[in-house]
Amino acid sequence: MAGHTDNSVVIDAPLELVWELTNDVAGWPSLFSEYAAAEILDRRGDTVVFRLTMHPDEEGRVWSWVSERTPDPVARTVRAHRVETGPFEYMNIFWEYTPVEGGVRMRWVQDFHMKPQAPTDDPGMTEHLNRNTRVQMDRIKGLVEAAAARAGRP
Repeated sequence: MAGHTDNSVVIDAPLELVWELTNDVAGWPSLFSEYAAAEILDRRGDTVVFRLTMHPDEEGRVWSWVSERTPDPVARTVRAHRVETGPFEYMNIFWEYTPVEGGVRMRWVQDFHMKPQAPTDDPGMTEHLNRNTRVQMDRIKGLVEAAAARAGRP
């Protein structure tokens, strides 16, 4: 059995702005509340390899991993996966941006499988990711909509 999540949010902002702000990996610590740092390690064409470092958890542990991300600006999709998988056997993420009534629907689909020695199993991680994704998407929605308002964009 594998884990799977599928979450989306509608952001009331122009597609170009949503795309630009959410694909600026170096700026993710300002966009996501959970990331303390995002370090770009390599760029190959549209593909970026980067290290994300989280803020310390309740026990003071700092989690970090390397991911690879390839945006397709024509299709308005992004495919990403963890290179350093940590507690995951694998973690693949698909982002999709779709113009809809009221703005842009930003969707994240995560497919993964936890290692046997991981501190949680697939259902536990699915629950955690669904809960945290809603928090992060709501935060991103607010920040991008505020940026659109400051820029005077409808």
